[in-house]
Amino acid sequence: MYTVSVYVDESIQLLMMADIFDNTILCKNCDIKMQKGKLVKNGFLLRAMICPKCSEQIIHPVDLQDFNKFISLKNKEFKVKMRLVGNSYAVSIPKEIVSFMQEQEKMFDDMVRLCFEESGRLSLNFDNSLNRRRKQNER
Repeated sequence: MYTVSVYVDESIQLLMMADIFDNTILCKNCDIKMQKGKLVKNGFLLRAMICPKCSEQIIHPVDLQDFNKFISLKNKEFKVKMRLVGNSYAVSIPKEIVSFMQEQEKMFDDMVRLCFEESGRLSLNFDNSLNRRRKQNER
């Protein structure tokens, strides 16, 4: 969640977004100042505030919203067509997945890894993009 501050200097107007995690947050259980931290769930890096005493966690609202979108897409089954293109087959990726990945700043021009995991199962891995996003969140 973000708060908006507007500063006016004569004829110039500046719009700034302040992150809610930039404020002091007290643990609801211990009344102790929570510390910034990071959590990894299902390969998703989430910003969090963590109580040093009781380990209570508050996940950043924006990250939680993105994570919930991910879980929703993950639990959805898509039926797509496989087409012959030259000497290879192509599978279209549903727009919902592409839109989500673009929101997560994954680059589609990068090479991806295609793995034949077991009979009837393939996987696509966007490792380079995932590592780039993790590095950006660590800053």
